[in-house]
Amino acid sequence: MVIYMKKCNYCGKEITYYEQYCSDSCQEKGNKFYGIRERYTSLFSVCCTVFVMMIPVGIFLFSIIKGIGTIMVVGGSIALALLVFFLPFPTEDMLSKFKIQKSVKITRIVSGIVFLFGIAFLIFSLLF
Repeated sequence: MVIYMKKCNYCGKEITYYEQYCSDSCQEKGNKFYGIRERYTSLFSVCCTVFVMMIPVGIFLFSIIKGIGTIMVVGGSIALALLVFFLPFPTEDMLSKFKIQKSVKITRIVSGIVFLFGIAFLIFSLLF
């Protein structure tokens, strides 16, 4: 039988079941993260929806009007990547599995991949 220890909500270190964070600094950072997330969630959701919808619409328009399609895909990808990089709000499932610190790193890596997709699409559109 495997016994799992409770982990700090911010950094993921093992802690006792009576605590939520391993230290005061982790608690401050965790509270700051949740405060920022609560303050900007609705703006983040609206912007993400707009930027995500720009990408497939831009891909469709790329086959008809190359310039406008390129601008939409590249602009949507880069704007989405920058938004997610500066406001890394992972899902609740990620937070429960990886805790705040690691989830934010993973989210920023994914935003970097989206940024590279935008740059790659720009290069593709310039070559063809």
